[in-house]
This record gives sequence, structure tokens and C-alpha cells, in this order.
Amino acid sequence: MRFTAAAALIATTALVASGAARATYVAPFVGNDTGGIISYSLTGQGDVSALAASHCAQYGKVARLTGVQAYPGGYLSFSCVWALPDQPPLRVRG
Repeated sequence: MRFTAAAALIATTALVASGAARATYVAPFVGNDTGGIISYSLTGQGDVSALAASHCAQYGKVARLTGVQAYPGGYLSFSCVWALPDQPPLRVRG
């Protein structure tokens, strides 16, 4: 009986500890119709403004870069805003 209770306690502790480790993971690119974040590590791999523009174009909006945390582990943030009536949305060739 004691062995079963101890084994259950160990198993529960292991499940809780492994679940907390996954809660801190954030994908390199996360966004929705209002904006998103891009990992700063992607800046050396390509044009992040084009990545944000193509994401916002899915919703008929244009991208506006709003912030940069320029260090490893940082993020670039952007918002998707409606284009002005006299300004067509940007198209990204791909």
C-alpha cells in the first residue's frame, strides 16, 4: 500500500514538473488578426517586415512594426491595422 502511494506521488510530481517546462515555450512567429510577435533570432535569416506584411495581408490589413527587443531571446512586435482608403495594402511577392 505504501509503495503504491509513493509511486503515485512520484508519477504525479514528474507530470507536474514536465508540464511546467512546456508552458514557457513560444514559437518563433505568433500572430492573429490584430498583430503578433517575431523572434529576434529570425532577423538575420530574412526580411521580417515582409513576414509581418504577408501575415497581415491575410486579413486585408497592413503591418506596422511597434517594438523591438534587440537582444538574443527578444521579439519584434507588430500590429495589423486597416489601410487608409486612398492607400492600397502592400503586396509581397513570394
